[in-house]
Amino acid sequence: MNKLSCIILAAGEGTRMKSRCAKVAHALAGRPLLAWVLDAARSVAPERIIVVIGHDAERVREIAGEGCEFVRQEEQLGTGHAVAQAMALLEGYEGDLLIMSGDVPLIRPGTLARLVGAHRDAGAACTLLTAVFKDPSGYGRVIRRTTGRVQKIVEEEDASLFEKAVEEINAGLYVFRAPELAAALAGLSPENRQGEFYLTDAVGSIAAGGKPLEAVQTETPGEVLGVNSREDLARIERILQGRIQGALMRDGVTIVDPSTTYIAADVSIGRDTIIYPFTVIGGGVRIGADCRVGPFSHVRAGTLLEDGAEVGNFVEVKNSVIGGGTKAKHLSYIGDTLIGSGANIGAGTITANYDGVRKHRTIIGDGAFIGSGTTLVAPVTVGKGAVTGAGSVVLKGRDVPDGGVVAGVPAAPIRKKGKK
Repeated sequence: MNKLSCIILAAGEGTRMKSRCAKVAHALAGRPLLAWVLDAARSVAPERIIVVIGHDAERVREIAGEGCEFVRQEEQLGTGHAVAQAMALLEGYEGDLLIMSGDVPLIRPGTLARLVGAHRDAGAACTLLTAVFKDPSGYGRVIRRTTGRVQKIVEEEDASLFEKAVEEINAGLYVFRAPELAAALAGLSPENRQGEFYLTDAVGSIAAGGKPLEAVQTETPGEVLGVNSREDLARIERILQGRIQGALMRDGVTIVDPSTTYIAADVSIGRDTIIYPFTVIGGGVRIGADCRVGPFSHVRAGTLLEDGAEVGNFVEVKNSVIGGGTKAKHLSYIGDTLIGSGANIGAGTITANYDGVRKHRTIIGDGAFIGSGTTLVAPVTVGKGAVTGAGSVVLKGRDVPDGGVVAGVPAAPIRKKGKK
């Protein structure tokens, strides 16, 4: 089997984003754009992944992480120039090269596998991925000969009126044989309206030289959408939410109104849980079976809801465990808290977890009853079966023992539960 390596182009600033950070660092479903592309690339098992960095280079390097190699494109002189920088790390390499854009996060692993497979089956020098859009504005057009073979790719800025009418677009994903690509890159010229070295011209050069050139058309055009603006980011977020929420619903989760619900990519949710409208569930959250979340809930990173837990309207939970059958139904903040099973968290409960310097932990035992409007100043423990009266302020270090009852500001013991 031929060797396969991958080059990911992630050096661009993304001027239309109007952002200080790199375009590929912007988040989709709780993950940077580049992370989605890297996952897709790894699905075809390349032996090397080279990321071309430039604008905001250190942030991009950190996102890509271990297992990648990096090359810096000091001046952004076009896609052809970016690939040429990466080729310096591949001297003598004769295998296949998958080239991807770091701003195309929806590409499916199956499509990449089909692209690589078609390239190898045909013994092609280059195989490109294409799509058909009714409105191809902003994309390079794929120009074919009368025989149906690809002749060249024309960037929109350089296209004639006839060429702009073509609906088949270049998706910006290619597989090249490395020696043919190296030769084509050497002949690139910036003689175009943008004054850049286009990678697409390398495709035309290979075709003009009579070497085998193939094209694979994606079956789902939406997967090749790129991010060039904040509007694009929002559009693709909606698509990803459809994928994420659709998978959860197929696994037995009820999402009452997907259009008003946000769920990060790595969230896990058990069967027969119901997610009500206007709920935000952040990265790394785990929700068990038969839970109820929302409406208007915000469940943040590091949170675990055990089976049967309920988090209701205008409740925010962060880095906490809510035990099985525990209910926190109204207007509460639960941060850095461990709550046992069967507890009741009254309306307006606040865990005051931050002292201005550090975050501290609150522990609430099984079956505890936290009265409405209670403030728990961490670090503090409320024992099993304990009760706090409405409006109580339980100060740090003044733990409530198992079965204890406290009330007031500051909270003080009233009696042992079950005793007069």
